[in-house]
Amino acid sequence: MAVTEQRLSTRVLVIGTGGAGLRAAIELAEAGLDVLAVGKRPKEDAHTSLAAGGINAALATMDPGDSWQQHAADTLKESYLLGDPRTAEIVTRGAALGIDDLERYGMAFAREEDGRISQRFFGAHTFRRTAFAGDYTGLEIQRTLIRRTDQLDIPVLDGVYITRILTHEGVVFGAYGFDLTDGTRYLIHADAVILAAGGHTRIWRRTSSRRDENTGDSFRLAVEAGARLRDPELVQFHPSGIIQPENAAGTLVSEAARGEGGILRNALGERYMSRYDRERMELSTRDRVALASYTEIKEGRGTEKGGVWLDVSHLPRQTIMQRLPRVYQTLLDLQMLDITRDPIEVAPTAHYSMGGVWVRPEDHSTDVRGLYAIGEASSGLHGANRLGGNSLIELLVYGRITGQAAAAYAEALPAHPRSAKAVTEARAEVDGLLAADGPENVRALQRAIRDTMTEHAGVVRNEEGLRTGLSELAAIEKRMEDVGVHPDIAGFQDLAHAFDLRSAALSARATLEAALERRETRGCHNRSDHPGMDPALQVNLVWSPTTGITRESIPAVPGDIASLMEEVSTDGKLAE
Repeated sequence: MAVTEQRLSTRVLVIGTGGAGLRAAIELAEAGLDVLAVGKRPKEDAHTSLAAGGINAALATMDPGDSWQQHAADTLKESYLLGDPRTAEIVTRGAALGIDDLERYGMAFAREEDGRISQRFFGAHTFRRTAFAGDYTGLEIQRTLIRRTDQLDIPVLDGVYITRILTHEGVVFGAYGFDLTDGTRYLIHADAVILAAGGHTRIWRRTSSRRDENTGDSFRLAVEAGARLRDPELVQFHPSGIIQPENAAGTLVSEAARGEGGILRNALGERYMSRYDRERMELSTRDRVALASYTEIKEGRGTEKGGVWLDVSHLPRQTIMQRLPRVYQTLLDLQMLDITRDPIEVAPTAHYSMGGVWVRPEDHSTDVRGLYAIGEASSGLHGANRLGGNSLIELLVYGRITGQAAAAYAEALPAHPRSAKAVTEARAEVDGLLAADGPENVRALQRAIRDTMTEHAGVVRNEEGLRTGLSELAAIEKRMEDVGVHPDIAGFQDLAHAFDLRSAALSARATLEAALERRETRGCHNRSDHPGMDPALQVNLVWSPTTGITRESIPAVPGDIASLMEEVSTDGKLAE
């Protein structure tokens, strides 16, 4: 069968069409540079659209005492001192401009009666600095960015799966991929590539990521191009993901449900948070509530399906309909459950990759010349715990900065060598999988990885479990040599799943090996065999398949920010 291959050329290629990718593409187009954005799912349905709570910036519209320095101090303290101070400064200083950009593109923020942008408290923030649009902030940001890309006539290819970033002697020159519907190949030449294809939380059984997203694509593409990963073991588990139906397991019940007065009970009817945080109860931090629920389930006080109950039915119906409309509708759609009458069965769910591709704080460039990584694909800001609302502002700030950096890099290139060998290898990789006719099922192997990660690298980890996980993963990797790939009349999803499987396996190995190395409990990373924090491990763990794990020291926090790093009052606040 003849293979159709389209050849495209652009100055900068953006892989991923969520908020980070579109913001970078907008920056490039506004600078007059040729840019192409490619995504494997429709841009309207990118993962950014699921973000509910809000976006952080020290605008001081509600609390005049707020400042970018205080925002940076809160971010670094909450990171358990694993966040990069330079990255925190860049994001918090640039946050107000990020909000201005959204306003310039026409986004409708919630406002006070006098016209000021409303800002609300999120946990562990000293002041009210979370701007929002109802409980669908991410969706509104995504729509705003899409409108702007349309105005600028930025070409966006939906439904194209990138299989490899093309390099020659450590320098990027494009990417290779295929159309998910008809299998058409794409050879895209580019002077620079910005990787914005998300994290790796889909490699756990329960996750707030939907099917076929956040399978670790960014991690594999970057590593195979010659980049490294930083802190892949640092994964935020959200306390409340639904358990059923199976195909939607892990879908989030917004933190707002606890913020409005939701109560957590175990199968015995006990309000168990009194055992873990008597003062804050359900308003405790995300990592602590997730650990509490995990412990209740593990010790046999969970529901038959392995969850706990989150109950808002005691709240006035009007409150639920006005303050939790998305939660109400989601449960009605997925379970025919009326949350004004019945409790919701939930369990901890993998939610956010705080580690990611190793990047420089100044411009998010990687070890590979011309390759940049932004958004959840990258690392540096969040450390061992992410402040709610920080991820959305991070993608806007670095979308702008990295767009500018990629433009400057592309403009300064005197010549751009390409490699016929690299293109041949990329073609052969796809051909090889399409010809694969082994007995192993790609989906079954993906499920096996998810089971292994859930069992051995979930909310609580220990040496024995992590070593067992690595042993199970090695067996799965061996089985991967005998997969069968069978595209059909419906499209080339099976080929995409085979690449997703490779991404998941690489991401799982990096996560397990780094989790084994981090012999301490810090933030989201709970080691039952090492319950204390180890000062010697206040470092970033950098991983690659060739060098294994190296420890990277973190710069000192500047004095003016360090002096502001105090315990934040949690009275009445939901700690995210």
